[in-house]
Amino acid sequence: MSQENPKREKSPASRRQVLVAGGAAVAVVGTGSVLASTAFADGSSQEIQEAKSSGTESCYRLSSEAIEGPYYIDADKIRTDITEDREGIPMTLTIKVIDSETCKPLRNAAVDIWHCDALGIYSGYESVGSALPGGGMPSGTPTGTPTAMPTDGGGGGGMHVEPTDDERYLRGTWRTDHQGRVRFTTIFPGWYQGRAVHIHTKVHVDGKWTEDGYEGGHTCHTGQFYFEEAAVLASAEVDPYSTSTTTRTTLTEDTIYDQSGATGGLLALRYDKKRIAKGVAASITVGVDPDATHDGDDAVMPGGSASASASS
Repeated sequence: MSQENPKREKSPASRRQVLVAGGAAVAVVGTGSVLASTAFADGSSQEIQEAKSSGTESCYRLSSEAIEGPYYIDADKIRTDITEDREGIPMTLTIKVIDSETCKPLRNAAVDIWHCDALGIYSGYESVGSALPGGGMPSGTPTGTPTAMPTDGGGGGGMHVEPTDDERYLRGTWRTDHQGRVRFTTIFPGWYQGRAVHIHTKVHVDGKWTEDGYEGGHTCHTGQFYFEEAAVLASAEVDPYSTSTTTRTTLTEDTIYDQSGATGGLLALRYDKKRIAKGVAASITVGVDPDATHDGDDAVMPGGSASASASS
């Protein structure tokens, strides 16, 4: 499995090493048309087929950078199925990473994703989550508007908070294939007060994949993915999301999302509007500058400055 990114050679800007935990990781192969089999609580399964990619693809603008948030844990799990025992609407997330200047796919990049569970709790920070505004372990239908600026978690803002426990559900890292794609199996995220529903991501390049995982390289993109309001409203009717009484922030109210659509991280979603509980297929193309370093510290909040964003 040892391979180096063939795009360029340079000295790593930072050193990072990840180890495979909990057994062998599952390989994912990206193709023009992909079938994802999603298992449900009753033991049945549903196959969700991606639309075939077109013969040509326009070059994407650079995807918006965003703050890392307080709850990042450096590539702790090398895997594509990050669900573990979390209850929620099954979801597949397909990410295609391309060089925004050349439009070529970035192969062998390491992509991290992490997000909260259906009730707004992040693994590794369960005790912090229980203290989030609005409860953290809520029990009713979300209503209302945000009452404070978003901090991306209970008071942590953009500054990292050390983990408080050993849980690692809804976190994972995997490599992009020859088409620049990576696919994760997870659940539809919930929400917590002050933020719209979102998923965090990082893209690492110029490192080396070994038998133990991924070493070296630098982070060329730190971003967040978002969900259309209709899908979030539909999810709120499904258990356990429907038990939440936490104040929910809409997409247009969120002050970290820059309202720029796919460039800002808005996902393309496919689901049965009457039966969202059966599963959601989400996808997005992320345009990055592989020569740049974006750890999340330089992200600019919409209408703000980089220095202000670092503490938000």
